[in-house]
Amino acid sequence: MSSLRSYGVFFRDATFQLPRSAGSATFQLPCHAAANNKWTNGRWSCPQAAIIPNFHLPMRSLEVKNRTSAEDIKSLRLITAIKTPYLPDGRFDLEAYDTLMQMQILNGAEGVIVGGTTGEGHLMSWDEHIMLIGHTVNCFGGSIKVIGNTGSNSTREAIHATEQGFAVGMHAALHINPYYGKTSLEGLVSHFDAVLSMGPTIIYNVPSRTGQDIPPPVIHTVSQSANMAGVKECVGNDRIQEYTDSEIVVWSGNDDQCHDARWGYGATGVISVTSNLIPGLMHKLMFGGKNTSLNSKLMPLVEWLFREPNPIGLNTALAQLGVVRPVFRLPYVPLPLARRVEFVNIVKEIGRENFVGEKDVRVIDDDEFILVGRY
Repeated sequence: MSSLRSYGVFFRDATFQLPRSAGSATFQLPCHAAANNKWTNGRWSCPQAAIIPNFHLPMRSLEVKNRTSAEDIKSLRLITAIKTPYLPDGRFDLEAYDTLMQMQILNGAEGVIVGGTTGEGHLMSWDEHIMLIGHTVNCFGGSIKVIGNTGSNSTREAIHATEQGFAVGMHAALHINPYYGKTSLEGLVSHFDAVLSMGPTIIYNVPSRTGQDIPPPVIHTVSQSANMAGVKECVGNDRIQEYTDSEIVVWSGNDDQCHDARWGYGATGVISVTSNLIPGLMHKLMFGGKNTSLNSKLMPLVEWLFREPNPIGLNTALAQLGVVRPVFRLPYVPLPLARRVEFVNIVKEIGRENFVGEKDVRVIDDDEFILVGRY
């Protein structure tokens, strides 16, 4: 125990020697710790945070390089849920990822969601997740706001990932409600309260994926936190109107509704999948005022993207545009040939110059796709 005393204040008090049997070692604890513990039926019961009170403190830093307030996040109008591209063995293709990021920045996107549904965060290990957030901050954090998806259906995992995300410099966190297992409304509030103290946070409501709506009373309760930046809302524009009437910041989570949400229902902007493909046109849709003709022009593309669950359509489209390799992490598989032909026609109708990349759009053959089951 003499060596432990050198580590600081928690072990400098007088010590207390516990009873022991013949031949056993002598165990000593600080008196203030030993006072809270007992031998019960001959067995030692562990201390209850006797030495370090309130030991579950968030990992905060005084460094201000990337420090961002919730107010900074609230002003973002175009946030892209960025795609994660892969190498043939299923690892991240960071060169392709960096190219995608540069195209977002050059075309006016103000923020990116890293490792969200579109970025297939649910197919990543947490090591991969945090690495990609850190890489994005390190390379692009001075030009665009980096919002890390560190949500989980486990509060413990959400806390741990969010601590790590802010430690590597992300500007804000995206948090979903606990899915599959679900919880009560009180549980939803407690879950969000557990992570809101760490930094600026966007709450993501998508009942079609989680199986549970986050109702307005929960949002109104947690919006009292200074770190609550707003809500990514997928229920619809009537719900968005309800929040904007209460001065809660909302981003539309539905690309097919985002124009009307922005210009008719008070949404700040959109967290978009489609902007992976046409960031300049999505920027115009969010910044250029009401434009029903442009919105109508983009609807065939949006409908094509979401006919199958996201990100299947996006992954197929980016491969056809030649900006990512045609590699899919299972369980995602590419769209069938007829749909790939349809995409080529959509690109020609909107104009190839409006899409990311410089290669000609093409119909990729089935045998060119690589499906990776172990990654």
